[in-house]
Parts: sequence; C-alpha cells; structure tokens
Amino acid sequence: MTTSLEDLAVYLRESRGAAVSDAAIAYGELTLTTQLESYVELLTFLRDDERCKFVSFIDLCGVDWPAREKRFDVVVHLLSPKQNMRIRVKVAVAEDESVPSLTGLYMGAEWFEREAWDMYGIPFAGHSDLRRILTDYGFEGFPLRKDFPTTGLVEVRYDDSVKRVVYEPVELRQEFRNFDFLSPWEGTDYVLPGDEKAK
Repeated sequence: MTTSLEDLAVYLRESRGAAVSDAAIAYGELTLTTQLESYVELLTFLRDDERCKFVSFIDLCGVDWPAREKRFDVVVHLLSPKQNMRIRVKVAVAEDESVPSLTGLYMGAEWFEREAWDMYGIPFAGHSDLRRILTDYGFEGFPLRKDFPTTGLVEVRYDDSVKRVVYEPVELRQEFRNFDFLSPWEGTDYVLPGDEKAK
C-alpha cells in the first residue's frame, strides 16, 4: 500500500506541483498540504482525474492552532473506491479568511462545513446555508476553539415558572463540588491500596 501511495504522491507532485505544497505518508494515508488559492483546483483534480478518482467525500473538519498566524487547518478526507485508497488534504486559513465551499464538488460537504463554522468559526465562501448545526441559534462563541472557556459562557435550563428556556451566565459554586480523594487527579497524601507493591 505504501508503494502505491508513494507513486500517487509522485504523480500528484508532477501533475499538480503548484497546488501541492507538501505530500507526506503517515498512518497508511497520504496527506497533501495545499494553499487556499489552490484548494478547490486540487480537490477537483483528485475527484476527476482517471488515476485518482477520489469521488467519495468522507469528512471535513477543523483544527485550531491559536499560536500560529494562520490559526486553523481545514482537513478533508477522501476515498477512491477505484484505487482503494484514502487521502487527506489540509489547507491553512487565517481567522479573517474564508475557505471556498466544496458543496459544488461534493454534496456531502454541506453539513461538515456547517459544523466547522459552528465549532470553529471558519467561514466557507459560496456555501448556500452556512448556519449553526450543533449549537443553539443564539449561541455565542465557537466551542472547539482552544481559547473558548471550558465552562462555557451561559447555561441553559427550562424555567417552569416562566414556561420557557432561560439563558443565564455560568455560575460555578465551589461548595457543591463533590471531591473524590481517591481520584488520581486530586493528588492524595496517603498510599492507595496496591501502591505499596510498586516499590
């Protein structure tokens, strides 16, 4: 399998060298890195070329790198039933940039792009229905960004007195926290049963 992936990497570098910034094989998959301006061109080639035929769209996801200038990676996974191979395509995008939508190439990209928008705030230019898909319509922020607070910003509950859903700021009440001193995360001062055998 590695030989055929290496052959494919060589073929893609030769035929689409300007669109492929990097090609690496890891975990039995070929990973291509491209630039934003070559993103749709490369994916169109991968779908239509007779030697590739990556016609099955598996998924699209985001990755947050807050310390990087181009903060996000958009990662696309494709499958070629003809070649019996998988491929991963990555493109880096800054917080103020939008990624061209793949809905014109792969119909299955629609909900995945909505999810990347909802979770990371990555906009997709040309997407016909870019709205939240997992969070509520009034939700503020993007929960999979690494700078999003782990407790969230608001909590939601149904208030029986007003007969509707109520949004309230998150309140952490320390006195109601249940401490489990047997948990390895709490750090005990005593020897747990079985630890004496480790010496």
